[in-house]
Amino acid sequence: MSILAQATQTARTAQLARTTGRIVALRGMTLHIADCPLPIGSLVALGHAPPGSQPVRGEVIGIAGPHAVVMTLGSTAGLRSGDPCVGLHTTPTLNVGNTLLGRVVNGLGEPIDSRGPMYDLAPRQLDPAPLSAMQRARINTPFQTGIRAIDTMTPLGIGQRMGIFAGPGVGKSTLLSALAKHSSCDVAVVALIGERGREVKDFVHDALGESGLKRSVVVASTGDESPLLRVRAAHAACTIAEHFRDQGKHVLLMLDSMTRLAHAQRQIGLSIGEPPTTRGYTPSVFALMARLMERAGSIGPRTNDAGEAIPAGAITGLYTILVEGDEMTEPISDAARGILDGHLMLSRALAQRGHYPAIDVLDSISRVAGDVADEAHLSARRQISRFMARFNEVEDLVNIGAYAKGANAEADVAIAMHPRIIELLQQDLREPETLAASRTRAISLAVEAGQMLAKLTGRPA
Repeated sequence: MSILAQATQTARTAQLARTTGRIVALRGMTLHIADCPLPIGSLVALGHAPPGSQPVRGEVIGIAGPHAVVMTLGSTAGLRSGDPCVGLHTTPTLNVGNTLLGRVVNGLGEPIDSRGPMYDLAPRQLDPAPLSAMQRARINTPFQTGIRAIDTMTPLGIGQRMGIFAGPGVGKSTLLSALAKHSSCDVAVVALIGERGREVKDFVHDALGESGLKRSVVVASTGDESPLLRVRAAHAACTIAEHFRDQGKHVLLMLDSMTRLAHAQRQIGLSIGEPPTTRGYTPSVFALMARLMERAGSIGPRTNDAGEAIPAGAITGLYTILVEGDEMTEPISDAARGILDGHLMLSRALAQRGHYPAIDVLDSISRVAGDVADEAHLSARRQISRFMARFNEVEDLVNIGAYAKGANAEADVAIAMHPRIIELLQQDLREPETLAASRTRAISLAVEAGQMLAKLTGRPA
């Protein structure tokens, strides 16, 4: 973005008048403010801040008759009836720029990594209007993840939106860190929503590491923070990803997790009187999920409001969904599967066997696989899936020694090839493999299995 465009954007989002109201009531997690005609989404300062400290900040999230409904971004401790409420920004924005690379920020875009302030930032709308369907480019370029199980069995495309469905403790964070470090993206934006405070630092320093952090931006909002701040963190991650996308870069956006984000939005919705639906989730939860996920995708060349050309760029979105009790049909999982372009299922049974990454490839799907993989790759994928499914049918008989070899030629091949297939799908995630190498291995394996089947049946491979 040019200096003129940055100045124009700053002028458009500036607060032109000082609006002051007063606190008149506290209702659960929200404050009611009198004489405060601010629009929904406005950022406000509450109460009297002691010298040298920041005031309590909040956001206007609703309207109740003559009162504005405000939820704070922190604790309400110390606020009193009659305290002032001062409008800060009427347009929700986030300061973004290239100096965000390698930094860890909170939901307001403020650094939390003790590495000092950031400069050369310009405001950008936090929740802009979504791209129209006709502005999006088709997804037809393969995305190299460096993980064989994904690249061979559920090939992804640049600009795709993919869900990672997992229960706790099956290797989700390890998989995300490997994708951030080894995939073929230019920039990785990682949103950690509702995480434990300990795990944020562990992810940044251990899982992501120095090499991964150099090309990444981490947006963190821990579970003890306000639900409003957790939702803002998700929007902030999307806004940062869009900034780099508009520079023509391929951005990998990873949001962990959509389930905790849904919990935060449910708290907000219930606080302002939304009716609960399935399992207490409010309608705004599902609207938020669709809006956030639609911000990913590929775009063609276009122009901005200043008439400047914007090169083609892309955001590939990966969204984790925590499956409660390994139940894949709960409301958030169902809604996510209906929005996304595919899903990766992480299996606890595989993790318990020491099979990592614990991706259940038979239960996973990529809806753009046919657009990003050639026919030889797709044929090999189908062949491997066929023999895996056949092995699953006779596995119990094999384990108890009741399977009679020669009873079924396809089952015989599936049993013989099973160790080789498992070797293909298992991987030390510290050692990535190129898409070309993974594809070659899968095709060779499928050809060998086909030749073995042809030999047993007497039919051509």
